[in-house]
Amino acid sequence: MTSNPLSFLLQTDGVLLFSIAIATISWLTWMIMKSRKGSTFPFPPGPRGLPLIGNLPFIEPELHRYFTKLREIYGPIFKLRMGKKMFVILGSPSMAKEVLKDHDTTFANHYVMSAATLATYGGSDIVWSPYGSKWRMLRRVCIQELLNAGSLDASSGFRREQVHQMLSDLYAKIGTPVDIGEKLTQTIFNSMTNTLWGSTLKGDADTGVAAEFRQVVGEIGSLMGQPNISDLFPVLQRFDIQGVERKMKGAISWFDRIFDAILDQRLKKDKDAKEENEDSNNKDRKDFLDILLKIKEQADPRTPLTMTHIKALLLDLVGGGTDTSSTTLEWAMAEMLYKPETIRKAQEELDAVVGKDNVIEDHHLTQLHYIDALVKEALRLHPPNPFLIPHTPSETCVVGGYTIPKGAGIFVNLYAIQRDPSLWENPSEFEPNRFLTPGNKWDYRGNDYNYFPFGSGRRICPGISLAERSLVYVLGSLLHSFDWRLPEGTKISLSDQYLGVIKIANPVMAIPTPRLSKPELYALH
Repeated sequence: MTSNPLSFLLQTDGVLLFSIAIATISWLTWMIMKSRKGSTFPFPPGPRGLPLIGNLPFIEPELHRYFTKLREIYGPIFKLRMGKKMFVILGSPSMAKEVLKDHDTTFANHYVMSAATLATYGGSDIVWSPYGSKWRMLRRVCIQELLNAGSLDASSGFRREQVHQMLSDLYAKIGTPVDIGEKLTQTIFNSMTNTLWGSTLKGDADTGVAAEFRQVVGEIGSLMGQPNISDLFPVLQRFDIQGVERKMKGAISWFDRIFDAILDQRLKKDKDAKEENEDSNNKDRKDFLDILLKIKEQADPRTPLTMTHIKALLLDLVGGGTDTSSTTLEWAMAEMLYKPETIRKAQEELDAVVGKDNVIEDHHLTQLHYIDALVKEALRLHPPNPFLIPHTPSETCVVGGYTIPKGAGIFVNLYAIQRDPSLWENPSEFEPNRFLTPGNKWDYRGNDYNYFPFGSGRRICPGISLAERSLVYVLGSLLHSFDWRLPEGTKISLSDQYLGVIKIANPVMAIPTPRLSKPELYALH
């Protein structure tokens, strides 16, 4: 039997070509799938929305409760679509860890909204600056120069002056109801301005500057906390349909006038000192502005610290630091007035550590374990920033088995995590003793994703050390110097409202009664 050699060759080449084609297609398919970076994974679940506008009409104003309700329906990761934007809400420690630690570099940028850009001199501050050399420079300035232990020790006198002023003011109001939130805002605001530039805004108590500050910051928080049509539909941005741009510019101009006046005054003073051959930085107490202006003169020209950066950092510290701190302390006082036994226990510790013949000083703070637990519990139950600052991925990635597209807005639902009954016993109860258990591991460093009120990862809040000192110092001083009771016939309401920060809905009014041994302890020192 004979065979045709050409026929055999054609058959052999056909099989070979077919095999090569199959192999090529398989390789190309694998490369395409690999390049899609997780796009084979589905998007997170979530409620259905309407064409074009998505879930926007169904968003409820109390976002912390709305997101927590959706978490119970869709699980610890879900999405919302608003216009062309996707937002992903994370509601479990494991999901938070994936974003803030496991994929920390990918999620190192914050999701920047137009309101935030307007509120921070074009995103020139440490919070909204994109991850990169400028942000690293700003963080280095904050951590190594402003908020290190040495600088905080050196500036303690500025904070002490304002706490003593608070005690003196309250002593003048004994027996009459005091608006706790208003007094805390004034004290923290004056403490921050005194620490930042060595003085308060003159006439605060008489002209209501602190009250005006509270109103302005509340407006800024509200503008940053509401969905903005301009962000969701960029083509409409120039129309400013909701007036967010106009309102934000008006609010920020209030700060800008203050900062310009302070900077002009300081630069003129420094110039005059140099002309008289004096060392303008040789002062007994250096405020933060001294440090910032010195850094500006010596900055690396490749990443200079500009006047705009300085104003943006001042705004971060005086705006964000005051609002979150005073809100936390007002919640702590409200919860303690609701559970008076916590006040008694705090005062027992204060009497043992400080005594009734003295006022609290910085060296007492590390011994006030129960006061520290009160602050930690207030931050657990009522985190001022219930979703931290929203993050955004620099590339499409996978979190929790779901595709998270590049540019999505990522909210970490800290409020839900810190009230999760699977993580916390009696999660809705104010129980500071939970932070006093043997082997207590809870701190603010963001390493445990059951409790991280200041965030975690490389974008963790840089002001933790200052907040930790200030919160214990102010709360301890209020409880040590005075007994507190509610006005006759009134009750504490613990209802809240979301205004960018979770605020208590109704002012906390309470009556102070002096408890120190001598009246002169309430005088200014």
